[in-house]
Amino acid sequence: MIPNNRFISLDVFRGLIICLMIIVNTPGSHDTNFAQLEHADWNGFTLADLVFPSFLFAVGNALFFSMQKWKTMTQGQVLAKIGKRTLLLFIIGYLLHWFPFFETNDQGHLAFKSFAGTRIMGILQRIALCYGMATLMIYYLKPKGALIVSVLILIAYQFMLLWFGEPGHELEMAGNAVTKLDLWLLGPNHMNHGEVVPFEHEGLLSTLPAITNVVAGYLAGWYIQTAGKTKRMLAWLIAAGAILTVLGLCWNVVFPINKNLWTSSFVLYSVGLDCLLLAGIIYITDFLNITRWTWFFEMFGKNALFIYLLSEVMAILLRATHLYKWIFNHIFIVAGLYTGSLLFAIWFMLMCWLTGLILDKRKIYIRV
Repeated sequence: MIPNNRFISLDVFRGLIICLMIIVNTPGSHDTNFAQLEHADWNGFTLADLVFPSFLFAVGNALFFSMQKWKTMTQGQVLAKIGKRTLLLFIIGYLLHWFPFFETNDQGHLAFKSFAGTRIMGILQRIALCYGMATLMIYYLKPKGALIVSVLILIAYQFMLLWFGEPGHELEMAGNAVTKLDLWLLGPNHMNHGEVVPFEHEGLLSTLPAITNVVAGYLAGWYIQTAGKTKRMLAWLIAAGAILTVLGLCWNVVFPINKNLWTSSFVLYSVGLDCLLLAGIIYITDFLNITRWTWFFEMFGKNALFIYLLSEVMAILLRATHLYKWIFNHIFIVAGLYTGSLLFAIWFMLMCWLTGLILDKRKIYIRV
């Protein structure tokens, strides 16, 4: 029997990650941003690199509660629900890359933006695929089976990169197996062009190990709920986080921690840190009962995906109208290049938070 005592800490964790994601994605300028708020160039790990895997971990947490409602549904109804959400998230992510749907052509006229150069993969697309695959694994294989498959995926992924990458360049941007598969299936025109070569940060092959982050989030949510608010639960969660973090660092010696390729060591390291972060939040909120601060992050958690989507749309529109750079250069830059960049990101995050507050006051919760 699963007790109905949802921890406030799980909602706070999800809200905190959304808050950090917006701050990382929308600095005043990426050229003058603090190092920990920028992703590692290739191998390595920063605070910014923790955000996306933590979001997938939070998706797994939420999945645990969703699946409790499926026990009275038929298999067909469950599969339809999974398929609908997966497809909807993927389409929204794709439309986000296509948005605002119009661009200026060579003659200076506004023209309909062609599908031909639109990026296919992205953050929401990866969330969609990871959600769909992780949910099917847990639904059919049960938690134990999903855990076993996840471990096998992480082991197999290292061999995939080593076997199918360009000899001598298997873990480099241009010669890795992730890029080779994306170039073959998606084509360069539908990939990210923000690097020196076409490279998809949310590539098809690198989405495979990312499924494990969702499974891990589900298992953490399951354990926290079944074990209840006990010191034993907290001790085991901390132990699991510490062990996974150390294992990730050990694996890093032969298979570098790399968010771009979403390496297996990166998965273990990020999941370990998420367990430790979640344990810290649980200790503060559920053991020390210090909760006066939690409402701020809960506001993000109640409309998590919608607020993230809103932040991306707002950023795209501000950049398209050049208001983004204008606001930073005429208002926030007075605090200094680096501090001003951070203050801009915090301001932008608070604008998104305010939207979440308005929605919450009106009891509007948008689910995707």
